[in-house]
Amino acid sequence: MRATYIEDFEQWSKEFTFSVPVTVRFSETDMYGHLNNTVNFSYFEYARIEYLKHVGLMNDWLNPKGSTIPVVADLQCDYVRQVFFDEQLNIHVKAASVGSSSVDIHYHATNSKGETCFVGRGTIVQINKSTGKGTPWSEEEKVLFTN
Repeated sequence: MRATYIEDFEQWSKEFTFSVPVTVRFSETDMYGHLNNTVNFSYFEYARIEYLKHVGLMNDWLNPKGSTIPVVADLQCDYVRQVFFDEQLNIHVKAASVGSSSVDIHYHATNSKGETCFVGRGTIVQINKSTGKGTPWSEEEKVLFTN
């Protein structure tokens, strides 16, 4: 595995406790039936939002009167194995590290055999809607990422 953000793959993969299932749709494949290389990022988005809902952070961000929102600062994907139409995948998500107003989210996609198909990481930053500047996590929010 060449992903520089993974030091010990076995240890890294054991740390995931949340995942969501996805099925590769026909419209997400190329003419050879392979998953299009841009779709992985849509899977990351779906899994990330489900993870953030699961830990209890989306409620505040979806409140129209709320003052903060999350934005993606960077996102990367490392491809390991071919994925085809109608495959069943699990997209595993975890918070790898939490900064003052950011969090580094890691992703691990596995197929029905438990084989790694692709991995990824990305940083989201909590910003103030009015100023566009980073807004620090509260201590309560930081704890939500570690549960």
